[in-house]
Amino acid sequence: MKTYLECIPCFFKQALEAARLAGAGSLTQRRILKKIAGAIEKLTLQKSPPEMGRIIYGTVNRETGKKDPYKKIKEKSNRQALSLYGKLKNKVRRSKDALFTAVELAIAGNIIDYGVKNFLDVTSELKKILNLENRAIKNESNRLFNYAAFKLALAKSGKILYLGDNAGEIVFDRILIEEILRIYPHKKIFYAIKEKPIINDAIMADAVYCGLDKVTEVISSGLDVPGTVLSLCSAKFLKIYKNADMVISKGQGNFEALSGRKKNIFFLFMAKCPVVAREVKCELGDIILCKRP
Repeated sequence: MKTYLECIPCFFKQALEAARLAGAGSLTQRRILKKIAGAIEKLTLQKSPPEMGRIIYGTVNRETGKKDPYKKIKEKSNRQALSLYGKLKNKVRRSKDALFTAVELAIAGNIIDYGVKNFLDVTSELKKILNLENRAIKNESNRLFNYAAFKLALAKSGKILYLGDNAGEIVFDRILIEEILRIYPHKKIFYAIKEKPIINDAIMADAVYCGLDKVTEVISSGLDVPGTVLSLCSAKFLKIYKNADMVISKGQGNFEALSGRKKNIFFLFMAKCPVVAREVKCELGDIILCKRP
């Protein structure tokens, strides 16, 4: 997906929020915004938004000296998500279609922003999430939520590459991976996370803390970009990507980076951005499970 003019105000907003989270004073914040403005002036709109994201957060890191300003938020996200794990697993076990429920939960994980949400009542929050998810899915067309195609692709695929997104959310991914391997124990699944901190995206420490390494093979994409930009990925990751029969792509950032690729990719996310919603031809807030549009 290319960058649109509507993305530019969002770039400045992201930079300011990250700078403040990193503890930058007003002078440093202004310096960061000036550098971002210079980068945007040189930006070609044919590049995907995650590529600009790399510049934004790299600038914030350099100017503030904070390599991982979202570290505490990610740690909190992981703890909160793990506190739901038992309840989520029980829901999958009790359901008539366990795989469908695991897919629901994986997308539900993308709906919640753990950095903001405060789970004081886990049961109440979980019920709220799942009710929202169920209502949204029932209203979707096969074009936007094509579970049948997803299920068929799983059955046919020997090697699967699963692209993770945010910390905390990866617990929900773990549940889907566990269910896939319960049905198809001989399939090979690679779970890809970021090499270095970028926003609240998961890195290896998050994957290990949330137990992904006990379930499947966790690999690094080699990236410090909020989306899987193939031109910046490591050679090792690209080899796995090339040989994968199916790619499961979580989150908007990965959609933005990969939506134009001719590959057997299934995108799982919630449309949280008007530009992305327009690109997919859906409404803001719609639940997406579809192949490359």
